[in-house]
Amino acid sequence: MAIVYGVLRALEHLRGINEDECRRLRSRGIRNTNQLLHSTTLDIDRETLARRTGIPAPRLLEFAHQCALLEVSGLEAYLPVLRRLGITSQKALKQESAPDLYRRLVEAVGFGAAPAPSQVEYWISQVRSIDVIEETDAAAEQPVQFTSPSLLTTPTAEREGPDQP
Repeated sequence: MAIVYGVLRALEHLRGINEDECRRLRSRGIRNTNQLLHSTTLDIDRETLARRTGIPAPRLLEFAHQCALLEVSGLEAYLPVLRRLGITSQKALKQESAPDLYRRLVEAVGFGAAPAPSQVEYWISQVRSIDVIEETDAAAEQPVQFTSPSLLTTPTAEREGPDQP
């Protein structure tokens, strides 16, 4: 039986985190991005961690979004490009259209450096199947099924009905 271990990335892997914030998080037993993600998924947990570390809750939410994107298989190498394209969270990624995102990635890095279209589709399918970070305004948002570009269209056969040519 094969045992698969997730990749544990050091806190320093996060964009914008400083040495003092890493020290504060480690003092609370958080040593890698996976532990940070699990410690910051709920709003109440971020507030508690903010009180205990002195790191503001909105900053912890920003780090949580980065950690969540690191969990998407094959995405890590493209994170800087995705940030430039305005995709900084799983929520933002799940609302993208795979063909449109692929086109934007090719424009940003060139055809040879861009991921395959199937890889972009895979990223989006991964984030659409999970919703790990609770945000305070989450109750007011529609589920992804109502906002996803690929799920907003109705197949032609259903629109025309059986009586239509």
